[in-house]
Amino acid sequence: MTGEPIRLLLADDHPVVRAGLRAVLETEPGMTVVAEAATAEEAVARAAEGDIDVVVMDLRFGGGMTGAEATAAITARPDAPRILVVTTYGTDADTLPAIEAGATGYLLKDAPPEELAAGIRTAAAGRTTLAPAVADRLVTRLRNPGTALTRREVEVLTLVAEGLSNQRIGRQLHLTEGTVKSHLAHIYTKLGVDSRTAAVAKATALGYIRR
Repeated sequence: MTGEPIRLLLADDHPVVRAGLRAVLETEPGMTVVAEAATAEEAVARAAEGDIDVVVMDLRFGGGMTGAEATAAITARPDAPRILVVTTYGTDADTLPAIEAGATGYLLKDAPPEELAAGIRTAAAGRTTLAPAVADRLVTRLRNPGTALTRREVEVLTLVAEGLSNQRIGRQLHLTEGTVKSHLAHIYTKLGVDSRTAAVAKATALGYIRR
């Protein structure tokens, strides 16, 4: 981009958060907030209009589509804007789906304004920016692929943490009960535990899932 401002879409279901982001970003040279969206569906529709360079995307909305699903829908289109996820959630259960969906960057909401602005400029240029905690976990996963939980294993363990039985987990994820048991066996081995309770506690401590 040569001299033209970076055009932003702010997607967050909290009006106060959107107002705060707008207040911070509109003081930044070379940036302009073109639109806001209160739902992920609104963000997808607005991003498709073709006048957005970067979507500042939350991951969790009140209901309906998630931020990761919206990211996938937006990035699937030709000439799509870049997506910079800005959220309070930094666990693997959040970061992996967002990054796999095509997010260019991932920052946490406690990032200082200058880091947010730098992240937007980096995303607009097509480069990746990651919150340090997120980057550390991704590097750990790459270095220790045999011990890192897969996205499916994280999904299974998240439902275990919610108290669901293997049968209900299978129904929700469209898996057989035997496949769920197989995933749990792999999870136990990777985490070095021997029970559902211990697996949930260890995975929570390691940042794989939220409690």
